[in-house]
Amino acid sequence: MLTHDLIERKQGLLIVLVILVIAVGGLVEIVPLSFTKSVTEPVAGLKPYTALQLTGRDIYLREGCYNCHSQMIRPFRAEVERYGHYSVAGEFVYDHPFQWGSKRTGPDLQRVGGRYSDDWHRLHLINPRNLVPESNMPGYPWLAQAPANAADIEAKMRAMRSIGVPYTDQDIAGAKEALKDKKEMDALISYLQVLGTALTVKR
Repeated sequence: MLTHDLIERKQGLLIVLVILVIAVGGLVEIVPLSFTKSVTEPVAGLKPYTALQLTGRDIYLREGCYNCHSQMIRPFRAEVERYGHYSVAGEFVYDHPFQWGSKRTGPDLQRVGGRYSDDWHRLHLINPRNLVPESNMPGYPWLAQAPANAADIEAKMRAMRSIGVPYTDQDIAGAKEALKDKKEMDALISYLQVLGTALTVKR
């Protein structure tokens, strides 16, 4: 008979039982979500990122923006009043990986799309304190000079298509042209301007 004392004294048995409990708990919590339409299907109006937006998302990741900004508005009154409608799973169907985050040194960005002009974002990214004097965000002036990387955009979009993002052959064929003469700043702003806009379309 398994007793508490026996389990604690036999490390191998303890490890096996802990793994078993975690596995069962994970299955019970995670597997049902795979069959829930609101989790697996995109919200109305959600479109895959364009080549420019996808490149901007990669810059967002490269520069570590997720370390200070979340993209997940929880269904609490204080958050909804400050940031907008709470996040829903269907908004993130084409995000691989998700950028939900948990740290908010800066504000949540889930509903930043369309809130400010492109020029505002440009000035803010070059030197945040020009627009928000109390900001401790670093500036990213080099993004305005660096050309957007078009070398591997087609491969990225094909990879995304292989995991369910509905890019067409036409989308992929026109990707390099869409990035022609664009700077990294343009790409990042394009990505920021689309964040959270699909749910607005739905409402």
